[in-house]
Amino acid sequence: MNINQISKVSLSPDVVDCIVFWSKNPKVMIPFLDKLNEYNYYFQFTLNPYDQDIETNLPSKTKIIDTFKKLSDKLGAHRVIWRYDPILINRKYTIQYHVEKFSEIANALKGYSEKVTISFIDFYSKTERNMSELEIGKNNSEMKFFIAEKLADIAHENSFIIDTCAEDIDLSQYGIMHAKCIDDNLIERIIGCPVDIKKDKTQRLECGCIASVDIGAYNTCCHGCLYCYANYSDSVVAGNIQNHNKFSPLMIGECFEEDRCTEREAKSNKAPRRAAGYFVLPCEGNKSRLVGVTGFEL
Repeated sequence: MNINQISKVSLSPDVVDCIVFWSKNPKVMIPFLDKLNEYNYYFQFTLNPYDQDIETNLPSKTKIIDTFKKLSDKLGAHRVIWRYDPILINRKYTIQYHVEKFSEIANALKGYSEKVTISFIDFYSKTERNMSELEIGKNNSEMKFFIAEKLADIAHENSFIIDTCAEDIDLSQYGIMHAKCIDDNLIERIIGCPVDIKKDKTQRLECGCIASVDIGAYNTCCHGCLYCYANYSDSVVAGNIQNHNKFSPLMIGECFEEDRCTEREAKSNKAPRRAAGYFVLPCEGNKSRLVGVTGFEL
């Protein structure tokens, strides 16, 4: 939040084990993904049912679904996570509306993703201001349980794992677990190697993400979603976009004399490979048996 405090983060493939991209419309990235061949990565792809009264500058859902499928075809279904969040309720976007639209999207994305992550809207001062005219209802546990059960049934019918992002309620009775959006299990699957990374202590208690370095920047997204907590001023967003320089080492703008630049320590968190093996235990009657073991280092 301090604009004069700059972090320098190495993007060397030697220290970057995996990149996690968040996007609502990564269409423009797809032609350039081959430039990332030295990296491992996956996408958190938000696809909601809202119109432009809430998601102001997004293209039609048909186009976004098409982009989702193209990305999945290129990367594999396990590397494109569908995010249906945040869930908000008002007179237009009713519970029944969400059930119907979630079903439509799930049916369209079946086979193109393995998991869907849901969450319910959090009210921050700036988002409440942006959404004041929408008359968004406050969430309560009873409503969350009802919606979660309906969405879980639809997800399972369409072969999706379903989990929640940073929700403090237990929905395990519906087969809904707590999510790790930055997921060590998925990362190990993608890179083909164990990683030794602990839970991120800087996140909320309900967040299951492992530790990572966030290189995003506030007030830089042009989608104009009213529920967004990362933008607080449309004019600042416009100015930041205008100041973007693709040759600058910064995400936005340039370095100035008053800026303090700190180099963040960067190292790979890949752990030694582990493999299954066998050893022989003597048994009664002059017979021996093979015993499987796992977890020893080669």
